[in-house]
Amino acid sequence: MCLFCKIIKGEIPNKTVLEDEQFLAFEDINPQAKIHVLIIPKIHVDSFNEISSELMKDITSFIQKVAATLGVKEKGYRLITNIGQDGGQEVKHIHFHLLAGEQLGALV
Repeated sequence: MCLFCKIIKGEIPNKTVLEDEQFLAFEDINPQAKIHVLIIPKIHVDSFNEISSELMKDITSFIQKVAATLGVKEKGYRLITNIGQDGGQEVKHIHFHLLAGEQLGALV
């Protein structure tokens, strides 16, 4: 069982930001910005390459709710998902990083 599935089952504690029947958003234990939240589906999906369009639609709405809950929806935030080894994916469970709370440097 992957790390995020253990968090979903309550086997590993987390600092929940927002949760519903399909998704969980919680604080990253190694934040890269003042606000750094991970957003995951409660069903196991290895990566973005395997996510269904229906689940992607639903997680998009949930991510927007997380941004509103954190008070960053209007000011701005960065949303990242890493895909595969070369993309830097460390946990084989699709997750989105929401970073905010400060001016973030340009990536490109």
